[in-house]
Amino acid sequence: MATGAAPGFELEPVDFKDIPGWTEDDHRAAMAALRQGAAVLDSHPPKRRSTGVDPVALAASIARAEALGDVGEEAARAFFEAEFRPFEVHPASGPGFFTGYYEPVVPGSRTPSAAFSTPIYRRPDDLVEVDPDDPPAGIEPGTRFARRLAGGFAPYPDRAGIGAGFLKGRGLELVYLADPVDAFFIHIQGAARIRLAEGGDMRITYAAKSGHPYTPIGRVLIERGELPSGGATMETIRAWLAAHPDEAAGVMAENRSFIFFREAPVDDPGLGPVAAAKVPLTPGRSLAVDRLIHSFHGPAWVDTVLADRKPFRHLMVAQDTGSAIVGAARGDIFIGSGDAAGAIAGGLAARGRFILFVPRRGAEGRAP
Repeated sequence: MATGAAPGFELEPVDFKDIPGWTEDDHRAAMAALRQGAAVLDSHPPKRRSTGVDPVALAASIARAEALGDVGEEAARAFFEAEFRPFEVHPASGPGFFTGYYEPVVPGSRTPSAAFSTPIYRRPDDLVEVDPDDPPAGIEPGTRFARRLAGGFAPYPDRAGIGAGFLKGRGLELVYLADPVDAFFIHIQGAARIRLAEGGDMRITYAAKSGHPYTPIGRVLIERGELPSGGATMETIRAWLAAHPDEAAGVMAENRSFIFFREAPVDDPGLGPVAAAKVPLTPGRSLAVDRLIHSFHGPAWVDTVLADRKPFRHLMVAQDTGSAIVGAARGDIFIGSGDAAGAIAGGLAARGRFILFVPRRGAEGRAP
């Protein structure tokens, strides 16, 4: 095996012929997702991360894909085989692990009412980003956001504090929802499409977060004995919250992380929101990765299974990240928008193979 550029994982070269499902995949769809990165190469280029992928070589590969345009299936597969070499990622912690996420579609209103009373907030002007490796006094290392005060900084109020009214009266309400549980899961997904009572659609997407760590409430419910071990899915968590309305707010507050949003255009209803890589997400082709390990815009092969045990074997592109996406072979698959996508995403939690596609120039010096 070839040792990875950072401790904690190794990269093993593999042949295309040894990737299960390689010849059956839709390489045109993967190439279309890869080409999305061409529009942001100047403003948000690939960066060198601990996998050691050459960002200049990756940018050149994306530019060549853009120049080729929408080619046929055979030409698309030939492009990937000519441009990249596959390396399977082997973390020291064990096999790869994959989950799914989606864009909820829920009813809402731009104005509050008895029917729509749960606010989604814009980013406050006193919420600032800080250096997690060298935070200011009073802020714990590893924290990316804090509250700016006249004489320094302080931790921003968490979910419970904001729920108790910390932001009221500041005019930060972006839209109002009917269901606080919908709002909670939108915080987890990081984006949503709102069917407005006034008519039309509104898309919201991540703008910032409070800076507190993310805590999965499924784990909280398992630890309390409310759900069986391994039985925490979006469906079972929602069912528990609905069945325990007096306890729901307290359980949701266990996840102290709070997300702020911005309005975003719906340019193409077939695509998802613009995410961390500054490109719109492609259902089944966009992958959220650990941004401290992987560069955005890079392709990777995912081999895992869905909740119904059907194989998921597709070439994807790293275009997003998330607080819970930590590790060299950890991926979160963007499934799409709406309830059907949510049903698939909510049940996806499986081991699998993560095969990184390294530009051939960037693969120089690795084991053959």
